[in-house]
Formats: sequence, structure tokens, C-alpha cells
Amino acid sequence: MKFFIDTANLDQIKEAQNLGILDGVTTNPSLMAKEGIHGEDRVRQHYVDICEIVDGDVSAEVISTDFEGIVTEGESLAALHEQIVVKVPMIKEGVKAIKYFSDKGIRTNCTLIFSAGQALLAAKAGASYISPFLGRLDDISTDGLNLIEEIRTIYDNYLFDTEILAASIRHPMHIIDCAKIGADIMTGPLSAITALLNHPLTDIGLEKFLADHAKNK
Repeated sequence: MKFFIDTANLDQIKEAQNLGILDGVTTNPSLMAKEGIHGEDRVRQHYVDICEIVDGDVSAEVISTDFEGIVTEGESLAALHEQIVVKVPMIKEGVKAIKYFSDKGIRTNCTLIFSAGQALLAAKAGASYISPFLGRLDDISTDGLNLIEEIRTIYDNYLFDTEILAASIRHPMHIIDCAKIGADIMTGPLSAITALLNHPLTDIGLEKFLADHAKNK
């Protein structure tokens, strides 16, 4: 399973990169605004700054919702850096744009996926990634993990190359559950990733090892 971090915070991205487990970054206009990144030029430069930290793919989201606007904006984003993946919303015009980008060799991440049917359409159009929003489904008492399991079955049935990027991850068990059912990638906050490090028996064991070592000095 690949690990992406969902943020626009450069310090968190650097920390995840230094941990040695980071495969990519996803971000969006809301996350940019949270970091005080406003204005087209600053946002575009921030994407480049992120690409210079990580080795893997960086999803950069379009704002437009019409075909021509998505294409124009997406081509401009893709030209910023070879690691950029154009993040396109799951709407009719978005699916059309994904097909256009696919034919042009521009990689895409179809975002805001909430059903297996949407995931099937995105894969048919040639999306590189799809982002089912696990946590947001859980928020409305719907089984987000079941959706990922359904998508995995469909993609395996027809050998789609589209990768399942489990998004809206909220806690470490989301990561483990997604790994068990075959999501290709998870993306979430650094806190969910680093929480995988923790176990009380590890702490107890390390404390004992250190205590025994101190006695032997």
C-alpha cells in the first residue's frame, strides 16, 4: 500500500518524507487556504514547492467545473512539474475531461467518489487514480469500507489500471482496514499515519530493555 499525506503544510510533508514512508501528496483549495496560500500564482508555486520535497505524485485540483475550463486549468497544472496529477471532480464534464487528459498522456485523480458506479465511469474514462471518500461516508452512517471493497472487486474483474486512493482517512484503523481489502493507496493526515507507530506493549518492552541495560552498566 502506498502512503500519501493529505495536506498543504510543508513542515508536515517534510516530516512524512523524512519518516521514509511517503509516496505522494494530495491537496485541495481548502487545504491551501488553511495554510494561508491564496492567489493563483502563490498556489501554483506551492504545488512546485511540494513536488520538490516528495519523490512521488502530487495531486493538484482544478477549480473549474466546465469541460473547457477543466482542460485549460488541468493542462496548466500538469505543465508545472512532472509529478503533478490533475485532480478532477466526479461530474459529467469532469469525466469528459479525464478522457481528454488520458488521451493526451496527462495523469488524473478523479475526486469526490461516493459510489461504485462513479468509480466505474472514472476508470472507463482512463483516470489514473480515483478517490473514494471513506470518512465522509462514515460521517453519514454509510459503510465507506464496503464501497472500497466493491470498487476493488469491479476493478479486479476487468483489470482496470486505475488505482484506488482511499481518501478522507480519519484514524489508523481506517488505514489497516483499507490495506486488508486491497486499496492501492491511502491519503490522510500525518496524525493518522504516525499513530500506526504506537502500541503500549512496544513502550513497555522498550522501557524494560532500557532498564535492564542500565543495570548492566
